[in-house]
Amino acid sequence: MPQNKQSEIRVRYAPSPTGHWHVGGVRVVLYNWLYARKTGGTFIVRIEDTDQERSKREFELEIFDSLRWLGLDYDEGPIWTKKENGATTSSEKGEYGPYHQSERRDIYRNYLTQLIEKGRAYYCYCTKEDLEAERQLLSAQGLPPKYGGHCRNLTSPPVGKKPETIRFRIPETVVKFHDLIRGDVSFDASLFGDIVIAKDLDNPLYNFAVVVDDELMHISHVIRGEEHLSNTPKQILFQKALGFRAPEYAHFPLILNPDRSKMSKRYGETTLSGYRDTGYLPEAMVNFFLLQGWHPKDNREVMTPHEAAELFEFKDVQKTGAVFNEDKLNWMNKEYLKKLSNEELAQKVAPFLNRPNQNGRLADIVGAVRDHMTTLKDIDSLTTFFFEPPTYLPELLVWKKDTPEVAHGALAATRDILKDLPEDRFTVPGLTTLLEPTTATLGRGSVLWPLRVALSGLAASPDPFVIAAILGKKEVLSRIELALGKI
Repeated sequence: MPQNKQSEIRVRYAPSPTGHWHVGGVRVVLYNWLYARKTGGTFIVRIEDTDQERSKREFELEIFDSLRWLGLDYDEGPIWTKKENGATTSSEKGEYGPYHQSERRDIYRNYLTQLIEKGRAYYCYCTKEDLEAERQLLSAQGLPPKYGGHCRNLTSPPVGKKPETIRFRIPETVVKFHDLIRGDVSFDASLFGDIVIAKDLDNPLYNFAVVVDDELMHISHVIRGEEHLSNTPKQILFQKALGFRAPEYAHFPLILNPDRSKMSKRYGETTLSGYRDTGYLPEAMVNFFLLQGWHPKDNREVMTPHEAAELFEFKDVQKTGAVFNEDKLNWMNKEYLKKLSNEELAQKVAPFLNRPNQNGRLADIVGAVRDHMTTLKDIDSLTTFFFEPPTYLPELLVWKKDTPEVAHGALAATRDILKDLPEDRFTVPGLTTLLEPTTATLGRGSVLWPLRVALSGLAASPDPFVIAAILGKKEVLSRIELALGKI
């Protein structure tokens, strides 16, 4: 076994691949990543897949694909590589593997056996029916539903019964520890009852396996959500029974819905893949979740993870729940969209645009509508008129108090002027200069309003000269003719 690295900062993210990756996982990864990068420590990814019935390869692959998409690297853990034929192969980096709990059963068996031999754990023969009857009795008496210890002092197995579980002998003590976010915390262990730590020697439960893994992988800091706070005293008791050191703990608050309930699908998408498919940028997602429960002293809002790592302090993490504000996420995404050039943004929106590139002008199209985009997926609805003639009611062509005759006359004059404009001058400056006398004579609104509608079918759209320059002379004249036929 490698030498102990107690003096080194080592943190871990240990997800269970039993479903699509929840956005709450982003924040767990981020806080561990931030602390590792700030301190020059090691960030480990470990897969807790002891629940073989619910753990799926597809969910594990989704976790690692999401980490790559977010740009959050790790130093130790599994590596999944996709081949050209679509198959995936697995390897590992790091000296403390295996990094899948399902591959560490012999290790857990050894420590479970130690606890049993020391008398700190024992086989329990109580069936599910026995335990349910006990819970109902305690509940009727107004008592907490803890295990009563029926098998605690057995000297031999009951006749005709087989072990159902392995339980840890909980001492009657108060467990105290210092949380880096919450301060001093204490739990009365006598309220727990003897808790199950394994189904049998080959099937440990989470609370036990995680303690063994943290010790053998020399985890110095356990940084996780407050839903695990009640697990901490139990894990500390296991550590003491096995002679393990205790890592430092930091439990950050939950992400809450706007009504301050625990985050759920009631208020929208909760899987990262859902936000990714909607067209949020990974940089925006990372920045948004950085600020879910933590703010730097200088109160800046737009920052990279590496900038945040320089500023990160546990004392700046709030103790109360962080309310998920989708309006803030949308604002953040727009801020990151602004940082992209038209060419960069065109590359990113291409997968969301179910239409062919318009004569190689996608960057120009994006430039025309980008101010109206919140997510990449918006590109499809904002650019429909660039790819097909629009539909609209004839009356939309008429500007304010103008008459249909005025609109028809303005469109006809515009058509006649544009017919003679050379293709190389069919640009925004060329169109502006050529139509300036007509707009001065007939009125800017009377000329440009029907042109805008003829080209886009919309009352609010990009500058009609910008649209015209992108569409080209032939398509512009065709759409003007269609509009004249409507009036």
